[in-house]
Amino acid sequence: MKDKTIDYILRATWQAVARMYNEEAAKYGATMATGFVLLSIDKDNGTPSTTLGPRMGMEATSLTRTLKSMEEKGLIIREKNPEDGRGVLIFLTEFGKEKRELSKNTVLKFNETIKEHISEEKLQHFIETSEIINNLITEKKIF
Repeated sequence: MKDKTIDYILRATWQAVARMYNEEAAKYGATMATGFVLLSIDKDNGTPSTTLGPRMGMEATSLTRTLKSMEEKGLIIREKNPEDGRGVLIFLTEFGKEKRELSKNTVLKFNETIKEHISEEKLQHFIETSEIINNLITEKKIF
């Protein structure tokens, strides 16, 4: 990997992670996106639909499609936001809460397995490096 570029390593790693999560989610008739939406919705108070996309880094069209599919599967319900009549709150159904727990356990298992194979010091360096890369991009210091 010494001759690979940083962006190649990031992209290849993320694609491997996404493929792994999608393969696991497929066992339950879901997708990685569905799992991340389940984890992004406040399980007690619901979440405004407008905050989900930015929170997950998902485009509005993809999010709309994912939410529609989740509603059809009985994972979520949409209700008018009582504080803002134009807005919609997304709530988990009981079935959605069960699947959220499954998604949560899947993410925790991934993290536990990584921590078993990578020292705390190396993980901390990885986190710090990722934060620096994200900040450089956010602050438009690359291009």
